[in-house]
Amino acid sequence: MSVLSAITDKHLRWGFPKCFNRIRKLGYKWNHKRVYRVYCELKLNLRVKRKQCIPPRSPERLSIPNRPGECWSMDFMSDSSRNQRRFRTFNVIDDFNREALGIDIAVSLPAGRITSYLDKLAEYHGFPLEIRVDNGS
Repeated sequence: MSVLSAITDKHLRWGFPKCFNRIRKLGYKWNHKRVYRVYCELKLNLRVKRKQCIPPRSPERLSIPNRPGECWSMDFMSDSSRNQRRFRTFNVIDDFNREALGIDIAVSLPAGRITSYLDKLAEYHGFPLEIRVDNGS
């Protein structure tokens, strides 16, 4: 079974099926049970990584702002025009009175444009104490 050793030395991350197919292509007529037995005796079987369980999280209740400008919510939305051209909007809303402080609309919204837009809103309305963002998909 030096053939199997040579294959696994050359291709370290190959598992059993790829090694077995390569052995068959080289012209050897060994069956898969024999090759797998030798594969395991040489301790070549790779460890299977399991998915880690994420602990359940308990979401906190949202705080209710007491005055305007205390908490802002920001989110992105996407839509298309009649000619099927996609565009995105960046919405900033005051949570106290649900007033739309600003909406920035563009085909592309890079991070630099968002930060400059937030600076303009902060100059006009003042800085909020808290910003809520939906970090969803």
